[in-house]
Amino acid sequence: MRLWIKAPLASFDGYEPLEGNGFVIENNRIVQILEPGQRPARPVDDVHDASDKVVIPGLINTHHHYFQTLTRACPAGLNKTLFPWLTGLYPIWAGLTPEMVHVSTRLACAELLLSGCTTSADHHYLYTNRCPDALDIQVEAVRQAGIRSMLTRGSMDMGKNQGGLPPANTVQDTDTILSHCEQKIDQYHDPGPDSMLRIALAPCSPFSVTRELMVRTAELAEKKGVRLHTHLAETRDENVFSESNLGCRPLDYLESTGWMQDNAWLAHGIHFDDPEIERLGSKKVGIAHCPTSNMVLGSGCCRAMSLVEAGARVGLGVDGSASNDCSNMMQEVRQSLLLQRLASGPERFGHLEALRLATSGSADCLGWPEIGRLQVGSLADIALYRLDELRFSGTGDPIAGLVLCGGHRACDVMVNGIWQVREGRLLAPDMERIRKQHRSLAMQIQQEAG
Repeated sequence: MRLWIKAPLASFDGYEPLEGNGFVIENNRIVQILEPGQRPARPVDDVHDASDKVVIPGLINTHHHYFQTLTRACPAGLNKTLFPWLTGLYPIWAGLTPEMVHVSTRLACAELLLSGCTTSADHHYLYTNRCPDALDIQVEAVRQAGIRSMLTRGSMDMGKNQGGLPPANTVQDTDTILSHCEQKIDQYHDPGPDSMLRIALAPCSPFSVTRELMVRTAELAEKKGVRLHTHLAETRDENVFSESNLGCRPLDYLESTGWMQDNAWLAHGIHFDDPEIERLGSKKVGIAHCPTSNMVLGSGCCRAMSLVEAGARVGLGVDGSASNDCSNMMQEVRQSLLLQRLASGPERFGHLEALRLATSGSADCLGWPEIGRLQVGSLADIALYRLDELRFSGTGDPIAGLVLCGGHRACDVMVNGIWQVREGRLLAPDMERIRKQHRSLAMQIQQEAG
């Protein structure tokens, strides 16, 4: 199939506004970018009139916890900083069942797609006796959702009795974790350029995993050719924990375990000093900037532009829906704009910088060059937005208006050349059932925990 996305109202290619008469998709890739007035070089099978739409690469979410959609605005986590927030919610999350993991994954992916997100990385780190096969369940769910995915096999092996933060019933032993990681990479990871599913390895955080797990996970990732992910430098409390218990700052700990390399990306990355930012940049380490979560938990502000200018690969993430309370990537773009302007000023961080973080920046963060761009050869992951709501009336620059005026819902979304959202509605036929099931399970898991 050849499709012409014709004459957009405005478009953004992942770096800059794109002038022209649209672009041509053949099967699952962009094969031609049209100059103003130019027509496709060969006949097309269909034409999508985009004359009233802003067209951008599909947004890319670099950090999430899908299971947390079950505990949004949960009383146990309200108005707390990170450590007490986790302590309040760990006992609830320990009750996850296979059905809960599946439904929460489907619901989070639906939210993301509706916002214009076409690729998402999830960090699932809870493997309990009640739900030991969480990754397998998520694989099935993301395939049903139709979203391109980087699923991480998360892990925790240091519970309270070993000086960590998680309760004992949420951790596993190191050998079990690593054996399972290798098995799931072999089973599911597709490194190919057209991949819809990749696997990464993701020990949770310095306060929930042992040094041994960090070191051996880095070795396994190198052996299997997969990426590494963890939380780092999210709060000042984490820095204090690291200095008190590990004898060094978090970044020094990371480097000592073999993680300072360009196949790793870190969630949050807030509390780095200037020399540390330069070190991260020199190694091309990725950072998942999660502005809403960082504000909700009062964690601080990632110095995104300083990291970008140093050479780090900075992308955007919504984080879990217990610290963000929604899974909307376009809202996160605007949130990054507002927060980074406080940190860097409006001259240094504008709407194009915010969109770059969520598209080409996020693609670089995940090591996935085929996505996040509207270029010849890029995969056909695109999001289209109408500016026909009252909030957009009077908009002078359509791309700026999409960000500044609070765009939050795409009208059409394509993943790998296949429409997943049309006219603002998911094409998946079972979402009303999923929504009702999700609501029921959310009440169940919160009530079971008392």
